Amino acid sequence: MSVLSDELRRKAEDIKARYPDQRSALMPLLYLVQSVEGYASRDGMREVAELLGLTTADVEAVATFYTMIRNHPTGRYLLAVCTNVSCALLGGKQLYERCREMLGPNCESVTDDGLFTLHEEECLGACEQAPVVQVNFLNYARVDEEGLRRLIDALRTASPPPSTQGPVPPDWPTTCLTLAGLAPEKPS
Repeated sequence: MSVLSDELRRKAEDIKARYPDQRSALMPLLYLVQSVEGYASRDGMREVAELLGLTTADVEAVATFYTMIRNHPTGRYLLAVCTNVSCALLGGKQLYERCREMLGPNCESVTDDGLFTLHEEECLGACEQAPVVQVNFLNYARVDEEGLRRLIDALRTASPPPSTQGPVPPDWPTTCLTLAGLAPEKPS
């Protein structure tokens, strides 16, 4: 069964054409698969391998190494809470546990409403902004429990606030398309 539609396969060929070494298109193509499925399934990885002339094992080795490539279904919003030293010292572990309570059962896979996937991240590389919470790879700095509650409430109403960097996080499929190099055009 093909994961990518004919149109997306044409886009995959365009992505491959950007790189002198087609293997370099591996991550963008995995993001493309994620934009369709919400994660990189075995079928999706097999299709990427076929497109690039690689073995499925080559693709799986990359897909399982990077936490940005999801190996299980993912909700509309991927919430990553950093629990490494700087964040942990400033309450990151407690934020993660509080987030688990707020999101409820199955939150580390996909919440029942399909909105959230919670991920405990080893390091988000923003120690000076600790504790950090990411929504679809955009950082929210110096988050406390009240800020976490407000963020989750806003996400539940599909009105996420701007991240610390400024942009508002799009939904998961749009995030993955953007990372594949196929960002949707902004309305004029």
